[in-house]
Amino acid sequence: MAAHSKNVCFDEALGQDDALADGSESKPYKTLLFAHIQHPPTSAEGPQYLTRKKEAGADQGTGVSEVHQDWVPATKSALKKAANLLDQHKRKQAKGDELAIREKQEAAKRQQALDEAKKVHIQQDSSLPKAVKIRLNEKDPTVVKLRSGESAKDVDYSEGRGSRVRVTGRVHRLRAQKDVIFLTLQDGYGFLQVVLTGDLTKTYDAITMTLETSLEVFGEMWEVPPKQHAPDDRELHADYYTVIGKAAGDKEAITTRVSPDADPQTLYDNRHLVLRGENSSSVMKVRAALLRAFRQTYDEITPSCLEVTPPCMVQTQVEGGATLFAFDYYGQKAYLTQSSQLYLETCLPSLGNVFCVAPSFRAEKFQTRRHLSEYTHIEAELDFITFDDLLAHLELVMCRVVDIALANPQIAALVRELNPSFQVPERPFKRMKYADAIEWLREHDIRTGEGEPHHFGDDIAEAAERKMTDIINRPIFLTHFPVAIKAFYMKKDPTDERVTESVDCLMPGVGEIVGGSMRMDDYEELMEAYKRVEIDPAPYYWYADQRKYGTSPHGGYGLGLERFLAWMCGRYTVKECSLYPRFTGRCTP
Repeated sequence: MAAHSKNVCFDEALGQDDALADGSESKPYKTLLFAHIQHPPTSAEGPQYLTRKKEAGADQGTGVSEVHQDWVPATKSALKKAANLLDQHKRKQAKGDELAIREKQEAAKRQQALDEAKKVHIQQDSSLPKAVKIRLNEKDPTVVKLRSGESAKDVDYSEGRGSRVRVTGRVHRLRAQKDVIFLTLQDGYGFLQVVLTGDLTKTYDAITMTLETSLEVFGEMWEVPPKQHAPDDRELHADYYTVIGKAAGDKEAITTRVSPDADPQTLYDNRHLVLRGENSSSVMKVRAALLRAFRQTYDEITPSCLEVTPPCMVQTQVEGGATLFAFDYYGQKAYLTQSSQLYLETCLPSLGNVFCVAPSFRAEKFQTRRHLSEYTHIEAELDFITFDDLLAHLELVMCRVVDIALANPQIAALVRELNPSFQVPERPFKRMKYADAIEWLREHDIRTGEGEPHHFGDDIAEAAERKMTDIINRPIFLTHFPVAIKAFYMKKDPTDERVTESVDCLMPGVGEIVGGSMRMDDYEELMEAYKRVEIDPAPYYWYADQRKYGTSPHGGYGLGLERFLAWMCGRYTVKECSLYPRFTGRCTP
């Protein structure tokens, strides 16, 4: 067919809906809609839309090839459909044009407002009372007096009813209204609502204020008006402020970098920003309180435990060679410690009961919610004790730590916010032997990871253990594990040498948070244990010496601080309970 000015061609197989096509037979469009957009029908004599389709046909060779038909007019139904789609396109384009015009107008209006704001300058009034520098949590009435009632002025020091203070902090929350801006500052010690009014709301800094911007603010302290709410029921009516460090906004705003629905790996990449959130910072504050409480508890109990600091670089194993992080130590093979237990045992003869708070490292490629590659290990060793003494000590320490932490009103409030259902554990903890736990699991049809019923000798999997603990819903001392599934140094039960005098403390929602045992105190028995697990005893000469030079019945345990914290704060994973969690594949930032 001969091409003419009123013919517009489209070919769904070979055409293109872009600038390379012009609607000719040699450069057809791909769709009829795009042909209509580029060459709209203007009248009954408007362009004629031609198309062609390919069909299979025999070629002169050996196979089947595609043969294209001649150009033919588009069908009436296709033209009608295209006309409807063109109308929709025009409406959408018109709406887009209207939106673009409105956005341009709003941008111009905002730019004008910004230009006007740059002309507004605020200065500190030197006639005002000297401001007292305070932290945001300062509540001492001799330092901070709160003004109450009503006043014709937002700031009025004439009656001396409210203290003039100077505070520094970062913008944690921001709410702008007509002629007033409400800011919530945080400084790591507390929160304080700040009220900006008058020219303070009209400056360039005020109009472009972003979350996390650091400020210095001067103003008068007020009680919050009735039926209004603010941290600690008080607010600062500002008379002057300066921006110390403006935070990024728009696409780089902190709410964009660490939005609540962000991918977990993105949140771990931006852990330094996540820590600025209320939940994460609250967990870290409870963590610090627990560390203080553990140290206070070990100092208060009778007999007390002395804190020592064992090395983290070692040449021996405690929990199995497969979980060791190895490295070259001046040409010798060394490891990051799995546990400080062996070193703590050497302290008993001269220092009495001891404990340490130190990192431990496990090269376990687990991706569970309760495993970390580096965690804070609270370990203790006790001399001249029985297994019952060990259990009583553990129960006392854990309950006392919780009591001390919750005795601090601030920490108690944080725990309530993080975990409203938390309950102080009742004493005594439930005692359950391993053999009884196996029977319990069988009775409740809780199976192994392979779907089989549990049998004596099984290493109870995390899921089954946690399910049992959650059903019983109270702390459990799970005791007397088989020799074959426990560490080589654990002492056998004299009444049943199939099992050890060992214990795991299980907490609802988390599972195991403590593992402990009585330690072998007989030299020959220890040598046999090395042989059984195929460990060369030579590097452990210093550990074996404890049995040669005045042995004693002794035992100890290790408690994972992050698991304890997850239990107390109701966190889903221990990763939330570490400042910068380290786990399989994660060693940044």
